[in-house]
Amino acid sequence: MRVIAGALKGRRLVTPRGTSTRPTADQIRVALMDTLTPWLSDARVLDLFAGAGGVGLEALSRGALHATFVEREARAVAALDANIRSLGVEAQARVLRLDAGRALRRLAADGTRFGIVFLDPPYATDLAARTLQALGAGGVAATGAIVVAQHLTKRAPASDVGVLKAFRTRRFGETTLTFFRAEG
Repeated sequence: MRVIAGALKGRRLVTPRGTSTRPTADQIRVALMDTLTPWLSDARVLDLFAGAGGVGLEALSRGALHATFVEREARAVAALDANIRSLGVEAQARVLRLDAGRALRRLAADGTRFGIVFLDPPYATDLAARTLQALGAGGVAATGAIVVAQHLTKRAPASDVGVLKAFRTRRFGETTLTFFRAEG
C-alpha cells in the first residue's frame, strides 16, 4: 500500500500481518479523497477504525492540518506508528489505542472537534450504526463537518442520524461510501 497523491505521494505504507484489518482499497481512497478535496485543506481529520492509517495519512498528504487515528488492535497500531514515523508526520498525528466508542467519549470530553471524520468498521458488526449514532449525537463533529462511513452496500446506514444528514453515496461493488454533513 502506498500514499496515492499529495506531498507524500508514492511513499510506502506498512500494513499489519493477519486478517485483523482490511485496508481501504486504492480505488476507494482515490474516490474518497477526490470527493473530500474541497474540505481537506487545513482540516482536522478523525480516522476511526484506522488500521495502518491509509485514509488519515492520505488526508495529511493532501493538505489536512492534523489527523487523529483511533485503532484498538495492537498489530495495526504498531504499523500505524511505523507509518507515521517513516513519513515524518509525528507533529500532525495523534494515535489513540482505544475502541471507537471510548475514543469518541474522550475526544468529546476534551472538546476536540473535527472537520472530517472517516469510519470503516468491521463489516460483520453493527459498529457502523453505533458509531454514526454517537457521532450524530454531537460532540466531535464540528458544525458543517463531513462524516464518511464505509460499509457493505447491502447494509446502508440511515440517511439521517442525529445531526448527520446523508448527501451522497459512492458505490464500489459490495462496498459503499456514504457521506454525511453535520448540521446544527
